[in-house]
Amino acid sequence: MDQKQALKSRIETREARVGVLGLGYVGLPVVVAFAEAGFPTLGFDVSRPVVDLITRGESHIGDVPADAVKAVIDAGTLETTTEFGRLGDMDAIIICVPTPLSKTGDPDVSFIVRALEEITSHLRPGQLIILESTTYPGTTRDLLKPELEATGLVAGRDFFLAFSPERVDPGNPVYHLKNTPKVVGGLTPACHELATALYGEVIDTVVEVSSPEAAELTKILENTFRAVNIGLVNEMAVIADRLGIDIWEVVDAASSKPYGFMRFTPGPGLGGHCIPIDPHYLAWKMRTLEYRTRFIELAAEVNAEMPRYVVSRVAEALNRARKPVNGSRILLLGVSYKPDVGDTRESPALDILALLRAQGADVMYHDPFVDELSLESGDLASRDLTADQLGSCDAVVITSDHSSLDYGLVLAHAPIVIDPRNGLRGKTGKAVVYPIAGPPRPSAGASDAEPAPIEVAVG
Repeated sequence: MDQKQALKSRIETREARVGVLGLGYVGLPVVVAFAEAGFPTLGFDVSRPVVDLITRGESHIGDVPADAVKAVIDAGTLETTTEFGRLGDMDAIIICVPTPLSKTGDPDVSFIVRALEEITSHLRPGQLIILESTTYPGTTRDLLKPELEATGLVAGRDFFLAFSPERVDPGNPVYHLKNTPKVVGGLTPACHELATALYGEVIDTVVEVSSPEAAELTKILENTFRAVNIGLVNEMAVIADRLGIDIWEVVDAASSKPYGFMRFTPGPGLGGHCIPIDPHYLAWKMRTLEYRTRFIELAAEVNAEMPRYVVSRVAEALNRARKPVNGSRILLLGVSYKPDVGDTRESPALDILALLRAQGADVMYHDPFVDELSLESGDLASRDLTADQLGSCDAVVITSDHSSLDYGLVLAHAPIVIDPRNGLRGKTGKAVVYPIAGPPRPSAGASDAEPAPIEVAVG
């Protein structure tokens, strides 16, 4: 029996030993899914605290319940380790390491390179290597394949190589790893067949594409599509503000069209591990081919300016109340990049915090999912959300619209609320609410004695 058939047989009987490199937002759901399916799995991570925590049956990822981790640990189908020498025992190795941007905006594949070095050191015939980390088209073929073949083994014959992009959406209550279709592209037909077979054991639907490059570009297209459309609606919000129009009313009205329109909503900027970053991978790759991705770059510029735009709304709101930003107490509600998660990666709230502080504001935050922020200026702890806290602030900014926030309390005690997330739409209270665009919504019981609005240029 050749290497391909031997490995395929082990996959089909779920005897194949599956190793996952990186136990974060991507890797932990993957390793738990294979362990739940009965595969003997081994999770690798450089962090001893993370490995120890999982070994105790606990979880550091909100989308993976501790009960699920404990069940597979107790069943003996999942182990975790920092010992990369055990990679040689694995039949399939899935790479789930971070791929951030460098300080110059170029792809940082150093985590992939380090994982590749460990795999290469222990590569043996019959292994399947799959990269899940988001990266530029050509990474699997041009970076992984040469390094792995430098061992003398040949891809597609002695070992097998594929790319399958992660599609994690933290906090999504409907779509998770098992019911989100999995795109797979193998380097050769044999590589493709094995990778498809492996994921087919734990994923409901496997979407096959012709090459790793097609799979790599698929992931980038998905997130570039979102980034560009979010950029469009963010720019539309700025336009609506200049025209004195409620952008949310416009988006709702446009969404009534049953064809030709897809709803995207404005906000304080992009955050998370994918949408703000992935388009830059493609832009970088195309620059190496002497092509400029103007559409992508323009959307990135618009989205990057949204935190500054929100700060200008804060300044406008305070100015109307005859207060300067300098010296004002401002409370940010939520610092994670999206509702109901504790992930602060690339969160626009952090940019808003920094910009307000740079203008002399005393900035605090409340976030039920983030107890503490580590900033260059020092650690900052989440404040309790109380009537006294809200009443002592000059303005409140809803930077993450967590469903657990007590918006009634906010409206009852905060004097001014800037609401770029539209968390307060349809609600009234004491506070004057400034949406992301358009005129402020006056507080309940507002009187003619209030100062007349002061016109301020925004943008």
